[in-house]
Amino acid sequence: MPSNELVQSWLVKAAHDLETAKIVALHLPAYDDMIAFHCQQAIEKSLKGYLVYLDIEFKPVHDLGYLLNLAATKDQSIDSYFEEVDEISRYAVQIRYPDALIKLTKSQVKRATDTADLMYQLVKEKVS
Repeated sequence: MPSNELVQSWLVKAAHDLETAKIVALHLPAYDDMIAFHCQQAIEKSLKGYLVYLDIEFKPVHDLGYLLNLAATKDQSIDSYFEEVDEISRYAVQIRYPDALIKLTKSQVKRATDTADLMYQLVKEKVS
């Protein structure tokens, strides 16, 4: 039986990343790389919490598509979010380095924030 405490710990970390993304978006909108990074992290941690809840082992990776596909083995409804989530995978660790600078539009940043919020809320509802 999965540990509810571990699931909740993942969701707390996800909430911190999500709120960080929202605060940076509000006060430092030009920091689009940091906003996108924290959105990716919020989704990653939400999905990892959900995988723990589903009692599915996973590799320590940042690939959101991989994590979502694993969750879909026990919850096919989550697979419908693959396209939105997979786009945000590229905002993981590599976006934080100067040789992989990605300039995002305001609409891409909003979509990342909205998707991170959606995935966090979705997982939170599923595990409660």
